[in-house]
Amino acid sequence: MRIKRLKNKDNRLKFYCNNFGFRKPFQVLIDGTFCFEALKSKLNIRDQIPKYFDTDVKLLTTPCIINETEKLGPSLYGAMLIAKQFAIHYCGHEKSPITGSECFLSMVGENNANRYIVATQDKGLQKSLRKIVATPLLYLCHKAPTLEAPSDVTKAAAEKVMMSRFAVNDTQRETIKELKIKTFGPEKEKFKKRKKKQPNPLSCLKSKKFKGEEHVVQHTIEKPKNKKKRVRVKISKHVKEELKKMKTDGSQI
Repeated sequence: MRIKRLKNKDNRLKFYCNNFGFRKPFQVLIDGTFCFEALKSKLNIRDQIPKYFDTDVKLLTTPCIINETEKLGPSLYGAMLIAKQFAIHYCGHEKSPITGSECFLSMVGENNANRYIVATQDKGLQKSLRKIVATPLLYLCHKAPTLEAPSDVTKAAAEKVMMSRFAVNDTQRETIKELKIKTFGPEKEKFKKRKKKQPNPLSCLKSKKFKGEEHVVQHTIEKPKNKKKRVRVKISKHVKEELKKMKTDGSQI
Protein backbone atom coordinates (compact mmCIF):
# COMPACT_ATOMS: atom_id res chain seq x y z
CA MET A 1 0.00 0.00 0.00
CA ARG A 2 2.82 2.37 0.85
CA ILE A 3 4.60 1.66 -2.48
CA LYS A 4 1.39 2.35 -4.41
CA ARG A 5 0.87 5.62 -2.52
CA LEU A 6 4.42 6.77 -3.33
CA LYS A 7 4.03 5.83 -7.01
CA ASN A 8 0.83 7.88 -7.24
CA LYS A 9 2.65 10.82 -5.63
CA ASP A 10 5.51 10.60 -8.15
CA ASN A 11 3.13 10.46 -11.12
CA ARG A 12 1.12 13.44 -9.87
CA LEU A 13 4.23 15.51 -9.23
CA LYS A 14 5.52 14.73 -12.73
CA PHE A 15 2.18 15.82 -14.13
CA TYR A 16 2.44 19.23 -12.44
CA CYS A 17 6.13 19.61 -13.33
CA ASN A 18 5.69 18.74 -17.02
CA ASN A 19 2.52 20.73 -17.66
CA PHE A 20 2.65 23.70 -15.27
CA GLY A 21 6.32 24.29 -14.48
CA PHE A 22 6.55 23.15 -10.85
CA ARG A 23 10.18 23.00 -9.71
CA LYS A 24 12.16 21.85 -6.71
CA PRO A 25 12.15 22.84 -3.88
CA PHE A 26 8.38 22.71 -3.74
CA GLN A 27 6.54 25.41 -1.76
CA VAL A 28 3.94 24.02 0.66
CA LEU A 29 1.44 26.39 2.28
CA ILE A 30 0.23 24.95 5.60
CA ASP A 31 -2.87 26.13 7.47
CA GLY A 32 -4.10 25.59 11.04
CA THR A 33 -6.39 22.64 10.20
CA PHE A 34 -3.46 20.67 8.80
CA CYS A 35 -1.36 21.43 11.90
CA PHE A 36 -4.24 20.40 14.17
CA GLU A 37 -4.72 17.07 12.34
CA ALA A 38 -0.96 16.40 12.43
CA LEU A 39 -0.98 16.98 16.20
CA LYS A 40 -3.87 14.50 16.62
CA SER A 41 -2.11 11.93 14.41
CA LYS A 42 1.25 12.53 16.17
CA LEU A 43 2.89 13.31 12.84
CA ASN A 44 5.99 15.49 12.67
CA ILE A 45 5.42 17.76 9.67
CA ARG A 46 9.04 18.91 9.43
CA ASP A 47 10.26 15.31 9.06
CA GLN A 48 7.42 13.56 7.22
CA ILE A 49 6.57 16.07 4.47
CA PRO A 50 10.13 16.26 3.01
CA LYS A 51 10.37 12.48 3.38
CA TYR A 52 7.09 12.03 1.52
CA PHE A 53 8.18 14.27 -1.38
CA ASP A 54 11.70 12.80 -1.28
CA THR A 55 13.26 16.23 -1.88
CA ASP A 56 13.82 19.61 -0.23
CA VAL A 57 10.55 21.36 0.57
CA LYS A 58 9.78 24.90 1.74
CA LEU A 59 7.20 24.73 4.53
CA LEU A 60 5.38 28.08 4.64
CA THR A 61 2.56 29.72 6.56
CA THR A 62 1.10 33.23 6.68
CA PRO A 63 0.42 35.81 9.41
CA CYS A 64 -3.32 35.32 8.81
CA ILE A 65 -3.02 31.62 9.73
CA ILE A 66 -1.15 32.38 12.95
CA ASN A 67 -3.62 35.12 13.86
CA GLU A 68 -6.55 32.76 13.21
CA THR A 69 -5.12 29.98 15.43
CA GLU A 70 -4.41 32.48 18.22
CA LYS A 71 -8.00 33.77 18.17
CA LEU A 72 -9.53 30.26 18.33
CA GLY A 73 -8.23 29.87 21.89
CA PRO A 74 -6.62 27.05 23.88
CA SER A 75 -8.21 24.29 21.75
CA LEU A 76 -5.78 25.16 18.93
CA TYR A 77 -2.84 26.20 21.07
CA GLY A 78 -0.76 23.18 19.95
CA ALA A 79 -1.60 23.84 16.28
CA MET A 80 -0.53 27.46 16.73
CA LEU A 81 2.87 26.38 18.12
CA ILE A 82 3.38 24.02 15.18
CA ALA A 83 2.42 26.73 12.65
CA LYS A 84 4.92 29.16 14.18
CA GLN A 85 7.76 26.72 13.45
CA PHE A 86 7.46 27.29 9.69
CA ALA A 87 8.75 30.20 7.63
CA ILE A 88 6.27 33.09 7.45
CA HIS A 89 5.29 34.07 3.92
CA TYR A 90 3.96 37.62 3.96
CA CYS A 91 0.61 37.74 2.22
CA GLY A 92 -0.13 41.50 2.30
CA HIS A 93 -2.86 41.23 4.95
CA GLU A 94 -0.67 42.18 7.93
CA LYS A 95 -2.57 45.40 8.69
CA SER A 96 -6.03 43.86 8.34
CA PRO A 97 -5.82 40.05 8.81
CA ILE A 98 -8.45 37.83 7.17
CA THR A 99 -9.40 34.17 7.57
CA GLY A 100 -6.92 31.47 6.59
CA SER A 101 -9.03 30.17 3.69
CA GLU A 102 -9.48 33.65 2.21
CA CYS A 103 -5.76 34.32 2.62
CA PHE A 104 -4.79 31.13 0.77
CA LEU A 105 -7.27 31.81 -2.05
CA SER A 106 -5.88 35.31 -2.54
CA MET A 107 -2.31 33.95 -2.63
CA VAL A 108 -3.14 31.22 -5.13
CA GLY A 109 -5.07 33.61 -7.39
CA GLU A 110 -6.65 32.55 -10.67
CA ASN A 111 -3.94 30.18 -11.95
CA ASN A 112 -1.50 29.61 -9.04
CA ALA A 113 1.29 31.58 -10.71
CA ASN A 114 3.67 31.07 -7.75
CA ARG A 115 3.26 27.25 -7.88
CA TYR A 116 2.07 26.60 -4.31
CA ILE A 117 1.10 23.19 -2.90
CA VAL A 118 -1.69 23.82 -0.38
CA ALA A 119 -1.78 21.60 2.73
CA THR A 120 -5.20 21.81 4.39
CA GLN A 121 -7.94 19.68 5.94
CA ASP A 122 -10.63 22.34 5.37
CA LYS A 123 -13.26 20.76 3.06
CA GLY A 124 -14.62 24.12 1.92
CA LEU A 125 -11.18 25.42 1.02
CA GLN A 126 -10.37 22.18 -0.82
CA LYS A 127 -13.58 22.46 -2.87
CA SER A 128 -12.79 26.02 -3.97
CA LEU A 129 -9.12 25.20 -4.72
CA ARG A 130 -10.14 22.33 -7.01
CA LYS A 131 -11.74 24.92 -9.31
CA ILE A 132 -8.40 26.74 -9.73
CA VAL A 133 -6.03 25.48 -12.42
CA ALA A 134 -2.72 23.85 -11.38
CA THR A 135 -3.32 23.82 -7.60
CA PRO A 136 -2.10 20.61 -5.89
CA LEU A 137 -3.79 19.67 -2.62
CA LEU A 138 -2.05 17.92 0.26
CA TYR A 139 -3.96 16.41 3.19
CA LEU A 140 -3.60 13.76 5.87
CA CYS A 141 -5.38 10.45 5.28
CA HIS A 142 -5.03 7.62 7.83
CA LYS A 143 -2.19 9.52 9.55
CA ALA A 144 -0.20 9.76 6.30
CA PRO A 145 0.34 12.72 3.93
CA THR A 146 -1.41 12.27 0.58
CA LEU A 147 -1.16 14.36 -2.60
CA GLU A 148 -4.55 14.51 -4.27
CA ALA A 149 -5.02 13.62 -7.94
CA PRO A 150 -5.40 16.59 -10.33
CA SER A 151 -8.92 17.94 -10.67
CA ASP A 152 -10.92 17.90 -13.92
CA VAL A 153 -10.26 21.63 -14.44
CA THR A 154 -6.50 21.05 -14.14
CA LYS A 155 -6.59 18.08 -16.54
CA ALA A 156 -8.48 20.12 -19.16
CA ALA A 157 -5.94 22.95 -18.85
CA ALA A 158 -3.07 20.46 -19.25
CA GLU A 159 -4.62 19.13 -22.49
CA LYS A 160 -4.78 22.68 -23.86
CA VAL A 161 -1.12 23.21 -22.95
CA MET A 162 -0.13 20.02 -24.78
CA MET A 163 -2.16 20.98 -27.85
CA SER A 164 -0.55 24.44 -27.95
CA ARG A 165 2.92 22.87 -27.79
CA PHE A 166 2.40 20.42 -30.63
CA ALA A 167 0.00 22.44 -32.81
CA VAL A 168 1.30 23.90 -36.10
CA ASN A 169 1.48 27.70 -36.39
CA ASP A 170 0.72 29.71 -39.53
CA THR A 171 4.42 30.40 -40.10
CA GLN A 172 5.21 26.71 -39.78
CA ARG A 173 2.48 25.87 -42.30
CA GLU A 174 3.98 28.32 -44.81
CA THR A 175 7.46 26.83 -44.40
CA ILE A 176 6.02 23.33 -44.89
CA LYS A 177 4.32 24.45 -48.13
CA GLU A 178 7.60 25.96 -49.40
CA LEU A 179 9.50 22.77 -48.63
CA LYS A 180 6.87 20.70 -50.45
CA ILE A 181 7.19 22.91 -53.54
CA LYS A 182 10.99 22.63 -53.47
CA THR A 183 11.01 18.85 -53.13
CA PHE A 184 7.93 17.76 -55.11
CA GLY A 185 7.36 20.77 -57.35
CA PRO A 186 4.21 22.86 -57.70
CA GLU A 187 0.93 21.15 -57.07
CA LYS A 188 -1.05 20.03 -60.11
CA GLU A 189 -4.56 21.19 -60.66
CA LYS A 190 -7.06 18.67 -59.51
CA PHE A 191 -9.28 17.09 -62.19
CA LYS A 192 -12.72 18.59 -62.01
CA LYS A 193 -15.56 16.14 -61.97
CA ARG A 194 -18.18 16.54 -64.67
CA LYS A 195 -21.51 17.60 -63.45
CA LYS A 196 -24.48 15.39 -64.16
CA LYS A 197 -26.42 16.73 -67.12
CA GLN A 198 -30.18 16.68 -67.36
CA PRO A 199 -31.68 13.88 -69.50
CA ASN A 200 -32.67 14.48 -73.10
CA PRO A 201 -36.33 15.63 -73.16
CA LEU A 202 -37.01 13.53 -76.30
CA SER A 203 -35.94 10.37 -74.51
CA CYS A 204 -38.49 11.04 -71.78
CA LEU A 205 -41.44 10.91 -74.24
CA LYS A 206 -43.65 7.81 -74.29
CA SER A 207 -43.29 5.58 -77.34
CA LYS A 208 -46.25 5.56 -79.77
CA LYS A 209 -47.91 2.30 -80.91
CA PHE A 210 -48.88 1.58 -84.53
CA LYS A 211 -52.16 -0.04 -85.64
CA GLY A 212 -50.55 -3.32 -86.58
CA GLU A 213 -48.69 -3.56 -83.29
CA GLU A 214 -51.86 -3.24 -81.20
CA HIS A 215 -53.28 -6.52 -82.66
CA VAL A 216 -49.97 -8.29 -82.05
CA VAL A 217 -49.81 -7.04 -78.47
CA GLN A 218 -53.37 -8.09 -77.74
CA HIS A 219 -52.72 -11.51 -79.27
CA THR A 220 -49.67 -12.02 -77.08
CA ILE A 221 -51.45 -10.80 -73.98
CA GLU A 222 -54.38 -13.20 -74.39
CA LYS A 223 -53.83 -16.31 -72.34
CA PRO A 224 -54.51 -19.73 -73.84
CA LYS A 225 -57.73 -21.45 -72.79
CA ASN A 226 -57.45 -24.06 -70.11
CA LYS A 227 -57.61 -27.57 -71.56
CA LYS A 228 -59.57 -30.31 -69.84
CA LYS A 229 -57.36 -32.58 -67.91
CA ARG A 230 -57.69 -36.32 -68.31
CA VAL A 231 -59.03 -37.89 -65.16
CA ARG A 232 -57.51 -41.18 -64.25
CA VAL A 233 -59.41 -43.56 -62.03
CA LYS A 234 -57.36 -45.80 -59.80
CA ILE A 235 -58.45 -49.48 -59.69
CA SER A 236 -57.66 -51.57 -56.67
CA LYS A 237 -55.51 -54.71 -56.97
CA HIS A 238 -58.18 -57.29 -56.25
CA VAL A 239 -60.43 -55.81 -58.97
CA LYS A 240 -57.54 -56.01 -61.46
CA GLU A 241 -56.97 -59.66 -60.54
CA GLU A 242 -60.66 -60.48 -61.06
CA LEU A 243 -60.65 -58.83 -64.48
CA LYS A 244 -57.59 -60.83 -65.50
CA LYS A 245 -59.31 -64.08 -64.46
CA MET A 246 -62.42 -63.19 -66.46
CA LYS A 247 -60.28 -62.56 -69.55
CA THR A 248 -58.49 -65.85 -69.19
CA ASP A 249 -61.80 -67.78 -68.68
CA GLY A 250 -63.37 -66.15 -71.75
CA SER A 251 -60.46 -67.06 -73.93
CA GLN A 252 -60.64 -70.73 -72.89
CA ILE A 253 -64.36 -70.88 -73.66
